[in-house]
Amino acid sequence: MSRDRFVDALRAYAIGGVVVGHWLVTGLVLADDGGLHQASPLTALPGLAPLTWVLQTLGLFFFAAGFGSARSLARHPGGAGGWLARRLRQLLLPAVALLGVGAAVLLAATVVGTPDDTLTVALRLAVSPLWFLVPLLLLVASTGPLRVAVHRWGLGRCVVPAVAVVALADLAVRLLPAGTDLPPVTVVAAWAVPYVLGVAHADGLLTDRRAAGALAGGGAATLAALLALGYPVSAVGVPGAGVSNLNPPSLLAVALAVTQVGLALLARPVLERLLTRSLPHRAVTGANRSAVRIYLWHQPVLVSVTALTARVGLTLPGLHTAPDGLGWVLARCCWLPLLAAVLVTVVRAGQPGHPGKRRQPGGGGVTGRSAECVPSTPQVYDHRRSGPPDLQEVIAVRDSDPPSRGRADGQPR
Repeated sequence: MSRDRFVDALRAYAIGGVVVGHWLVTGLVLADDGGLHQASPLTALPGLAPLTWVLQTLGLFFFAAGFGSARSLARHPGGAGGWLARRLRQLLLPAVALLGVGAAVLLAATVVGTPDDTLTVALRLAVSPLWFLVPLLLLVASTGPLRVAVHRWGLGRCVVPAVAVVALADLAVRLLPAGTDLPPVTVVAAWAVPYVLGVAHADGLLTDRRAAGALAGGGAATLAALLALGYPVSAVGVPGAGVSNLNPPSLLAVALAVTQVGLALLARPVLERLLTRSLPHRAVTGANRSAVRIYLWHQPVLVSVTALTARVGLTLPGLHTAPDGLGWVLARCCWLPLLAAVLVTVVRAGQPGHPGKRRQPGGGGVTGRSAECVPSTPQVYDHRRSGPPDLQEVIAVRDSDPPSRGRADGQPR
């Protein structure tokens, strides 16, 4: 089964950006009573906000999901119902496993007397990544109609309505009284834009550098215009800020996603050359095999490591201290290798094993087959015969046995 290595690289980068971004902006402060309180370095260091444009990579994740879903649906031998059931099962099973293990761990932590503040933070951070399942499930279920719409009406007519919904929601947030609850329609509409771009790319669109440049340039110009209109600089939420670009996603989140997709398409030749090397190829393959598990477990790993080290009685910089300066950021960066090692261990332990059965390269996990391409079917034909190559029976013969080769050539097609 051949794969689009470029899309695999984008998915790996998207997952890595989300994980590292969350680990850098999630401070867990150890209080005097032993409890943990959540804080963000973006509150004390607003100058770091532009870095969130690099680490907030959900747009690339939904682009890769749209590409993989469209490609997988087009190649699925059965009906759309069977494909959707398999796809939804791959998405939901890791989430169910997270909830089951998380419930057991929280129960055990309660029994041993873990402070209530720590339990509250742990529950919130463990459950918060699950929000992405709602828009992703809806978009995956709509993959078939979206492919038809892109072919019938074109990419622009499919994207503009979603952008208009997000724009109207942004306007309502600014005009309506503070605290007014709006339906979370932008959670689907905003991420539908990169998802539809991925669907279109899977069907052969956005393949030339002109289209990629238009996405990157148009998205960057829109970003500049939105910042001039007063949109927050940070691509993620900042505690205490009145408006967030991510909860719910705003036009700035959409523009950032489009810009990232355009830049990624422009960088495709470079990424493909990089993936010919062994180490990057193995890293991308491993990240794609367990993409959703990595996404779901990275925050529980952060809470677990922080809480367990806090029981030792030491206040470790970058792990238990307040995120109030660059020193905290540097100290947190030193903890990233440990967090990554624990996350890899947890993800590998949760992978289903099949004794005696060899795993397919890049297989397993929710996105392990998300960039599937048509398997290259071997065509066997005799060069001495004219006409189109028809389906033939393959007969193994020895090169050193001319009589057997002659009998093979004499077989009916």
